Amino acid sequence: MAKDTSSKTPKRPAARNDSETSVKAEIERTDRELVKLANQRAKLYTQLQKLNHSAAHAPPEPEPDAVVRAITHNKGPLSNECLRGVFRELISGARALERPMRVAVLGPAYSYSHLASLDRFGIGAESVPVGSIAAVFEEVNRGHANFGVVPIENSTDGRIADTLDMFTRLPVRICGEVQLRIHHYLLGRCPRAEITEVYSRPQALSQCRNWLLRHLPAARPIEVTSTSTAAQLAQDKQGAAAIASVQAGVHYGLDVLAEKIEDNPANVTRFAVLGHEPASRTGNDKTALLFEVAHRPGSLADAIAIFKRGRLNLTWIESFPIPQSEGHYLFFVELDGHYSDARVRKALAALEKKAVRMETLGSYPRSQPVG
Repeated sequence: MAKDTSSKTPKRPAARNDSETSVKAEIERTDRELVKLANQRAKLYTQLQKLNHSAAHAPPEPEPDAVVRAITHNKGPLSNECLRGVFRELISGARALERPMRVAVLGPAYSYSHLASLDRFGIGAESVPVGSIAAVFEEVNRGHANFGVVPIENSTDGRIADTLDMFTRLPVRICGEVQLRIHHYLLGRCPRAEITEVYSRPQALSQCRNWLLRHLPAARPIEVTSTSTAAQLAQDKQGAAAIASVQAGVHYGLDVLAEKIEDNPANVTRFAVLGHEPASRTGNDKTALLFEVAHRPGSLADAIAIFKRGRLNLTWIESFPIPQSEGHYLFFVELDGHYSDARVRKALAALEKKAVRMETLGSYPRSQPVG
């Protein structure tokens, strides 16, 4: 005889539903409070900027002291990187209320220069895409853009010669840096077996050359002005693929055919933030300069010895041939310290006496790789 179960009361999810409703209501209350606090912070930030009359021209701090102090109290579960992103966009939005900031970048949206700019300035800044590194310098030099972002060094290919060349031509200075971890993606709209051409910037093609030789030996690499331009071409051309950021692939509606194809998994590109005003001293700074010494034995050694005597650590040195000269070079140097530090000032004064030409390109806070 079957058991009569009709008298049993079915389980009701009412308690769970009540709890879920309560949590959702608490989230909504928290969201309203966050919006209120965000706007309150924006008002205070614009008030502070008005008190600082040079704020319209001074380089934005990559991470203001107040933000650093706030993040040190983070106990999770959100990561510090996540919270930095929140603060970056809050500051970017508040800055745009006062005066929209224009930032010149190499290439269209979601080029790596654009991604570096987003990391530094946030989405509140107006991006000014241009077709060459020289054009970025020109935009800043003419005052058409408040700042510019250009690649200066890559961990795989070394210096970016076009950037170094422009420092010799225009009085634009470095007021910051962004170190961006570069991950290259093969993007396209056709199967990998049908690819006949691969478009990208020369540096991106170089950074993936071994992968291309192994996986696409028959495809012809074609250099273009930016990785985003490459993505645009892959969007329209049959049999074409691009090496670009995954963000560019999403923007142009491309499929990811292969991911993280860079030969060096620790691939980092360092970008210089260009401007006219110096960055404030933070205590963890670098100073960049270029100089030329007389073309005779020992002159470079004598110049470098100045930094040794001053106990200043050199973090980067590059030689650059002077156009239309016979064997003459400019030297680009980065060293630990801010130009306002007494030891740095003393060393630069001593170098200026020995140099045929010397220019301080700027002092700026040391950055950490992001992305």
